[in-house]
Amino acid sequence: MNPNFLYAILTGIIPPIIWLIFWLREDTNPEPRSVIASLFLAGALAVLAAFVGEKYIAMMNYSSNTQYILWAAVEEVLKFIILITVAFHAKSNDEPIDAMMYCITIALGFAALENILSVMVYFNHGNVADGLIFGNLRAIGATLTHTVSTTCVGFMYGYLFYKSKFTKFLGMVLGLAAGIAIHAVFNIAVTSTDSTDILRAFSWMWGAAVIMIILFEEIKLVRPEEI
Repeated sequence: MNPNFLYAILTGIIPPIIWLIFWLREDTNPEPRSVIASLFLAGALAVLAAFVGEKYIAMMNYSSNTQYILWAAVEEVLKFIILITVAFHAKSNDEPIDAMMYCITIALGFAALENILSVMVYFNHGNVADGLIFGNLRAIGATLTHTVSTTCVGFMYGYLFYKSKFTKFLGMVLGLAAGIAIHAVFNIAVTSTDSTDILRAFSWMWGAAVIMIILFEEIKLVRPEEI
């Protein structure tokens, strides 16, 4: 096997798998492996649809910032569609924390394939050194960004788990908007020519990951009489 291709696969797959194992350990009542595997695969396949949508947006000659915002919206909406059409129909969706687990799994599947394809672009153009650097950056930054952004929806659904369907839907829409905003800000920051902006973006994502851990603990405490 071509070593560059192997590296791209390992860079794309290993970090999301490690993160997935970490987050799955936060769920005291683990979801069925078949559900987790299906959502991870669905998240990965959504990359192909996102590629088509983002290519069309790129052809529209929007400003750079507008383009990055729209790209973030395409990706988050696709993950949202998977969540509401696949995950929420699972029989195992029976407690507040489940939605967060589903969102994380979908996001990590998306990040895995996107990472592989992004690194391969560099390798195919002969930029091996850039591919190695870019692969490591994506493993840290992009994977976290997808996870944090998409999980905004899962948190809102979980927090409103015992409310009416309409209330939960509104909460999810709010979570989707927040996720798009977070994703867009990261997209814009990492394309800056100022290294300070890039470092700041990465620090934001790590801070957001810590907040996610705290939110996990909050969701575990949600009870019908408390909301």
